[in-house]
Amino acid sequence: MFNATLTWQKTFLGVASLLFFGLLLAGESTTQLVTPGAEATSAVAVFAGGCFWCTESDFDKVPGVLSTTSGYIGGHVENPTYEEVSYGATGHTEAVQVRYDPGKVSYAQLLEVFWPTIDPVTANAQFCDKGSQYRSAIFYGNPEEQRLAEASKAALDQSGKLPGPVVTEIAPASTFYPAEEYHQDYHTKNPIRYTYYRNGCGRDDRLEQLWGKQGE
Repeated sequence: MFNATLTWQKTFLGVASLLFFGLLLAGESTTQLVTPGAEATSAVAVFAGGCFWCTESDFDKVPGVLSTTSGYIGGHVENPTYEEVSYGATGHTEAVQVRYDPGKVSYAQLLEVFWPTIDPVTANAQFCDKGSQYRSAIFYGNPEEQRLAEASKAALDQSGKLPGPVVTEIAPASTFYPAEEYHQDYHTKNPIRYTYYRNGCGRDDRLEQLWGKQGE
């Protein structure tokens, strides 16, 4: 099963690379934030993949990512706290705001990074964390991001290589509320506790089951 998954991964990533370079040639645009007086631009993407400590850690490894911020999005309560979100009554999900340099990594590439870091066939849960506050989601900021996200999801779904339909939500970005400071960069501030949580939650075991061993 792993060999079949690996063959699909290589094909899927190859198609994604062709799409990426085609979009560059076509002059693909994303939501960009320009710092006054500076030539450099940055763009922002928002992904939810269960525990934001883990999603933040995964995106921090990506070349071209400038910063990551853990937070809450998709709910109906202003300025929610971690305790409120964890209780599941605010409608928010844990998410990560990814600020990146589109000259070094595209939104399409970030989508390809995102999928193998989550369980996209399980609704309202990720790994050991249960409830809609841990649902997987892509929050788009403009029509182009929506198009790319939906196309990427459809391609993954139609590949038939996962054990069920892709249920990851694709929704317009609403107000993103940064989480409390102690949650930011948790994997670097508390590496032992982070590793204990990630291993204990069975995250990487499930990812290997779904996607095969990473890096092979």
